[in-house]
Amino acid sequence: YDYKPIWQNYFWLLITISLFFFAWEWMRPWRENQAKFRKDFWLDAFYMFFNFFLFSLIGYNAVSNVAVEAFNDFLALFGISNLVAFQISSWPIWSQFLLLFVVADFIQWNVHRWLHFSPWLWEFHKVHHSVKEMGFAAHLRYHWMENIVYKPFKVIALMLMGGFQPEQAFIVHFVAISIGHLNHSNIKLDYGPFKYLFNNPIMHLYHHAKELPNSFKVGANFAISLSMWDYIFRTNYVPTPNKNIILGFKDDQRMPTNFLAQLFYGFKKGD
Repeated sequence: YDYKPIWQNYFWLLITISLFFFAWEWMRPWRENQAKFRKDFWLDAFYMFFNFFLFSLIGYNAVSNVAVEAFNDFLALFGISNLVAFQISSWPIWSQFLLLFVVADFIQWNVHRWLHFSPWLWEFHKVHHSVKEMGFAAHLRYHWMENIVYKPFKVIALMLMGGFQPEQAFIVHFVAISIGHLNHSNIKLDYGPFKYLFNNPIMHLYHHAKELPNSFKVGANFAISLSMWDYIFRTNYVPTPNKNIILGFKDDQRMPTNFLAQLFYGFKKGD
């Protein structure tokens, strides 16, 4: 918490961008009748501290460091000292950032799609889709098992690219978090032709729609930051915007409403 400057402090930077989008929602809400402190706002706020700090930074990262070292030791058995496929240290800084951003986003798009297509993983992902009113903090509500699924793929991808700095990954990470906050916010933005490149609150609202056409039985609009993956792979669905669509999933009334019950949701058959 004492690490300075503030833009390199994980805790205060997350608080800052959250307050920014919270204020934007209040001043320019898309759904004017939605309460300022919408349904389950405080539950989602608690998820922020659990997923981004208690679990991610303290517990999971400690285990990850051990796992990475064990993985490196395993590679050493075959005479492999590292997995670097190509060096990017000589590239211009802007191209390094662009590569990291695009690669990380494509990996997350694929994993997100997998969370919907796999019946087992979908049970955990239901926690995120149990949001009934959209706001920036809805971005923060997700089952801790999603960290287990997402991060190994991102770590392996970064191991393949030699020469990048941890600070670059930190910046790319927070750009993605900011876009995620925006896309879950009670805000309407018209991106014009850029909607085919960047995910946006309208597109992501339909990702959370309870009812989708039969051609999208397992979901649509899996984009994290870049919508182009959905347009390229034809998983896009953006009809005429309706800000009052019903959110959730079939039988979402069975989802527990308290944090502790959601923490263990998905492990029991019949959840």
